[in-house]
Amino acid sequence: MSDKIYLSTQAFPVSEEQKAYLEECAAGGSRKVELIWRAPEEMTSEDYAGATALMNFFPPQGVSQAKNLEWMQLASAGADVFCKEGVLPENCILTNGSGAYSLSVGEHMLAMTFAMIRNFPQYKANQISHTWQDEGRIISIEGATVAVLGMGDIGSFYARKMNALGADVIGVRRHDCPKPDYLKKQVTLEHLEEVLPEADIVAMVLPGGEETRHLINDRTLSLMKENSYILNVGRGSSIDQEALLRALESGHIRGAALDVTDPEPLPKDDPLWDCKSVLITPHVAGWWHLQETFNRVVRIFGNNLKHFVNGEPFDNVVNRNLGY
Repeated sequence: MSDKIYLSTQAFPVSEEQKAYLEECAAGGSRKVELIWRAPEEMTSEDYAGATALMNFFPPQGVSQAKNLEWMQLASAGADVFCKEGVLPENCILTNGSGAYSLSVGEHMLAMTFAMIRNFPQYKANQISHTWQDEGRIISIEGATVAVLGMGDIGSFYARKMNALGADVIGVRRHDCPKPDYLKKQVTLEHLEEVLPEADIVAMVLPGGEETRHLINDRTLSLMKENSYILNVGRGSSIDQEALLRALESGHIRGAALDVTDPEPLPKDDPLWDCKSVLITPHVAGWWHLQETFNRVVRIFGNNLKHFVNGEPFDNVVNRNLGY
C-alpha cells in the first residue's frame, strides 16, 4: 500500500514536464508513495486524514485535520501560519521554499531602493498631475550605510548586491553567527536601536510573529537618521504604519517602499496610498512573475521528495519554535 502525498494545485502553474519530474523523484525509493494533485477546496476530511504528506499550500484549518501527517512542504519561504499550535501534528516535519526567492525578491528590493532614493514616487505623482517640478535632494548607494534587518537567503542576497555597489552594510539578525565578508558589521536584533541612527537605508526582510510585530514604531523611527529611507518586503506587521505615516509627514523619514502591508490588501482609504514619498507594490516581489523562482521551487520539491522516499534528512527544515 502506498503512502498518499497530496500536492495542491492552488497557484502552482506546474508544466507536464515538471509533473513528470516530480513523479520520477517520488519513484524508485524504498518508500512507495502516490502523488495526488488536488485543489484545496476539493480536499475532504478523509483526504486529510489519509495524507502522509502535503505539498504546496493547503489552508491551516484543513491541515489541522491531517492527524497522520509526517511531512509538509511549503512553496513559500514564510512558514509562520503553519507553526501555530494545533495546525500540524507534533512530530510532523515542516519544510519551506527558502532559497527560491532571493533572485526575484532581492532584485525587487534593489529596484525599490533606487526608486526611493531617486525620488521616483514623487516624479510619478508629478507625471500623473502633469507637473514639471524638481523634487530635490537624493543620496547615492555608494558610500551609504544600509541596515538589513533579516539576514536569511533574501536579506543576504540584497546585502551582497548593496555591498558590491559600494554601500557599507550592517546585518541585523535574530541569532548570532559568523559575519560574512560583505558586511561591515553584524549585530543581533536586541542591538537594533544602536544601529538605526547609523543607517541611511533600513531594509526589512523579517518573518512574522510577536517578536517582530511593530518592531518599527514611533520610538525606533525617531532613532533613525534624519531624511533616511525604509524598505519592507518581509511582513507588513513589522511596521506600525500609523507611526510610519507620522514620520513621513513630519519629514523625518524621507521615503518608504513597501511590498507588504498590514492588512493585505491595503484598504482603499488608507492614507499611505496618497503619501507622495511612498512606493507600494502588492506583495509581488516573490511571486511567480520570474520563471526561475518557480523552477527553483519545483527543484526543492523534487529533492525533498527524493529524501522522503529514501528516508534521508530533508532540506529547508523549518524550526517550528522559531517560525523559520
